[in-house]
Amino acid sequence: MKLNERDTDRIIEMAWEDRTPFDAIDSQFGLSEKEVIKLMRREIKPSSFKRWRKRVSGRSTKHRKMSPDTELRFKCSRQKHISGNKVT
Repeated sequence: MKLNERDTDRIIEMAWEDRTPFDAIDSQFGLSEKEVIKLMRREIKPSSFKRWRKRVSGRSTKHRKMSPDTELRFKCSRQKHISGNKVT
């Protein structure tokens, strides 16, 4: 899947957002957690990538299976204002 610059920026923003699960990114953009990790490694500075990986590794809010909240929804307050949102 070829992503445009806007989609890539949005995926990075969602990945940085602590409470947006990888499942939400997969639902909206069709990227698995592994693909998001590859995108982040490619698009952000190595030091930023290391910091991000440390933050999200094992974080229950980023992994729906680990989260007590099983409903798939976007947590970012700005998400509802972005056009093209498939999940609300």
